[in-house]
Amino acid sequence: RCAAGGRVSAPGPAQRPAYEPIDRLLRPTPYDPDMRRPATTVAGACLVLLGAVVSVLSMVDIATNWHTYLKSIVLEIGGAVPTPDVVNAALAVILGVIGVTAVVELVCGLLILRGSNAARVLVMIVSAISISAAFVSWWARDQEITLQTTLLSLAVDILVLLALSSRSAAAYARRREKH
Repeated sequence: RCAAGGRVSAPGPAQRPAYEPIDRLLRPTPYDPDMRRPATTVAGACLVLLGAVVSVLSMVDIATNWHTYLKSIVLEIGGAVPTPDVVNAALAVILGVIGVTAVVELVCGLLILRGSNAARVLVMIVSAISISAAFVSWWARDQEITLQTTLLSLAVDILVLLALSSRSAAAYARRREKH
């Protein structure tokens, strides 16, 4: 017992420090071509693949509700109302951009599962840019981060970044590199 009347607990397992020395961070990952796929890689890849599914669902939603969306937005270009051809072209461009994004997410997710370091790094860069953009929008334009706006995508980007930047995910992606 301690002087204050409380119990002194037995020391537990050694805790990791709040920071890691630079020499440990820069130490190369071990060469192990037979390494099993870690849970962090699976989680990160599944989140990326989930993003591809959400993109496809967004395309379906936009395509089916396009005219409703147009009515809710005031579309005036130089005082003129756009023609149906312009409206259809805008829909095609939006669906095309989202479609390309979905394909890239799908390919990156599958490549991450197979252990591609380039796809892992690309997804982490895009996630970091997305997180930064949400912060800048909040900071500069007072855009609220709510469930209806960017909270869900921001949370997913943070989880992807945490999962794919882990030591185990990095080791798996670089398991065939000889140092």
